[in-house]
Amino acid sequence: MPNHPPPPGPLTRRTLLAGSAAAAGLGLTGCGSLAVSLSDKTVVKQWNLLAGADGAIMTEMHGQFEAEHPDVDLQATTLGWGTPFYTRIVMGASGGNGADVATAHVSRIKSLSPATLLDPFDLKEIEDAGLDPDAFPAELWDKCFVDGELYAIPLDTHALVNYYNRSVCAEIGALNPDGTLLETTGVEDYFDVLRAAKEVTGQYGTSLDTFGGWRQFWAWYRQADGEMAFGDGDYEMDDAKALQSIEVMYRMAEEGLCPTFADGAQCAANFENGAAGFVQVGNWEITRFRAFSEAQGLDFSMTEMPDFFGNRRTQGDSHSFILPHHNSWDPEVRRATIEYVAYMLKNSLQWGAGAGHTPAYLPVTESAEYQALEPNAEYSGVVDNVQLDPEVWFSGSGARLFDEAGTVFQQVYALALNPEEALALLKERIQDLVSLPNPVD
Repeated sequence: MPNHPPPPGPLTRRTLLAGSAAAAGLGLTGCGSLAVSLSDKTVVKQWNLLAGADGAIMTEMHGQFEAEHPDVDLQATTLGWGTPFYTRIVMGASGGNGADVATAHVSRIKSLSPATLLDPFDLKEIEDAGLDPDAFPAELWDKCFVDGELYAIPLDTHALVNYYNRSVCAEIGALNPDGTLLETTGVEDYFDVLRAAKEVTGQYGTSLDTFGGWRQFWAWYRQADGEMAFGDGDYEMDDAKALQSIEVMYRMAEEGLCPTFADGAQCAANFENGAAGFVQVGNWEITRFRAFSEAQGLDFSMTEMPDFFGNRRTQGDSHSFILPHHNSWDPEVRRATIEYVAYMLKNSLQWGAGAGHTPAYLPVTESAEYQALEPNAEYSGVVDNVQLDPEVWFSGSGARLFDEAGTVFQQVYALALNPEEALALLKERIQDLVSLPNPVD
């Protein structure tokens, strides 16, 4: 069963668009020169993996870009989330005539063999387009470089966050005077809040996706300063800190503070129908919960992940723009492509307000207009706490590590494995992945 993040509404982020959309993607790959010859406009081919509500927001922004740039024909294609998308990127870049620009995760950049499959950005060209290279979160910006070359420009950060039902929290005394959630410190402090919430809901304190356990694990492991480093045929992980994180999962399920089984859809439904006072899911679910609130009433807000081990770090990633390799660039296409990237970043207030992602371009995130958004501003600090997955080819959004680890943690939440057994199995699965060759090399 897929365990990647579902967006609000009937579509899922990883849905491979049926027949016609896939065919459109294939057609765009092969007919770029023909499209240019039939129009006076400069054709820019854009590929993305955004099929849910955030994809609708991006489509709106694309329309606005074209309206303001009548000399550009932006041809955008949405492909399947995860492996289908990255496979297509590799195939197109290998031939040197794929997309001009693509929306990809920063965590996947190194797995795409950037020196051969991606083209770097030039700092001067993005400055000429009106972007300030110093106006990005430093840690995230650094991850966009490989061997001194800039291979990605981040559009946002998206992360595991903590939604809360204001009515439930008011009843248990967990709100500040301004209606925001009280901060907790440590596992026991937060468990006390969940126990109180469970008394009100009668079912759970919090809901979460038991198929997406990698997200919770990595958040708590990184809060404890856990590191995971990969070398030639081996890896390093702090077993004690990993076990500590798994024990949190097991205890939460054992005490009935969270479901023992909930996929993405059930996870969100538990929060909507009042079975849980909290839910730990991605910030992209804001659109789903807003729609439910408008239809049936749901007084909710959201904040960063709670402090379990001394800070509020959380698992997350960043949608970014990459340039798949071209055998040669048409100067006008290159100029229009960079202008498109700059436009999307400078106008990312709409992306943050509509899709719930936190814009990476600091002039937007730090603006008075963004800080006035509710509840976005309450979790805007997540941009400094997002922890990307470890750097190895089978890691990152939609990659093998997420899936393999998820099958282990699913059994922890189901109480089918105790923490010690789960740690041993996790290490076995990781070692199996380490022994595999990188298919892109």
